[in-house]
Amino acid sequence: MRPVRRRELVRHLQVAYGISERKACGAAGFGRASHRYTSRRDPQVELRIRLKDLAESRVRYGYRRLSILLRREGWRVNDKRIYRLYNEEGLSIRTRSPKRRRSCRYRTGRPDAAGVNDCWAMDFMSDRLFDERPFRILTIIDCHTREALACSARTGFRAYQVVEELDRLCRVRGKPQRIRVDNGTEFAGRMLDQWAYLNKVELDFSRPGNPTDNAHIEAFNSRLRQECLNASWFLSLPDARDRIEAWREDYNLNRPHSSLGNLTPSAFAAQIKPARKVA
Repeated sequence: MRPVRRRELVRHLQVAYGISERKACGAAGFGRASHRYTSRRDPQVELRIRLKDLAESRVRYGYRRLSILLRREGWRVNDKRIYRLYNEEGLSIRTRSPKRRRSCRYRTGRPDAAGVNDCWAMDFMSDRLFDERPFRILTIIDCHTREALACSARTGFRAYQVVEELDRLCRVRGKPQRIRVDNGTEFAGRMLDQWAYLNKVELDFSRPGNPTDNAHIEAFNSRLRQECLNASWFLSLPDARDRIEAWREDYNLNRPHSSLGNLTPSAFAAQIKPARKVA
């Protein structure tokens, strides 16, 4: 067992059983001196800052090339240290990227949505009708207000249909600053990239194998699955559209959201829109 985990075990024993540090360390077989030890390793703040600056200016360089650039500047570092800092700072890049992508985000952090239309999130879901015919659902939400902007159901989606749905929302609501998406073919293709570039919208792609990069839409999809899809028996595609749209309206107007202080998404949006107009 690693020392870090033993420290966590000791703290757990102290809190759970109300015992002293001495008794908790004895029960865990962990020395008190080791439990109290504080690392003296240099946090290497200057090196981290320089590494991030190089990674942002050299967006397609991996840690090996960045190590070479740092050594050229006089930093006495090896590849192992740069690899550790490279991962800790979240500078990993996609190993494969479609050609001619101009509107995606490179290596910058994911700030929280600051207001209405600052950041949208978009994803697909799948379900079946009563006769096992499959269909897909395009879900789009506002990450700040948590409003469900669209739950569009079709037998299949092409990239141009995603663009059409975004155009419809933009006419009604205005354009977002950025959209969080995964690396699906409908999102990673040239058509959506062109639409985003022409409309000055940034596409924020999730890292492969990291669904938590788009946690808001994943949480929304889970609610849609539990409260609507799993609880419904769809007789036809129009029936599925009606039921899903009714659930979306109820979600926005009536369902309390814990992250919004138990307000509904529509009520929360109504509170901040006047302040947005004054600004």
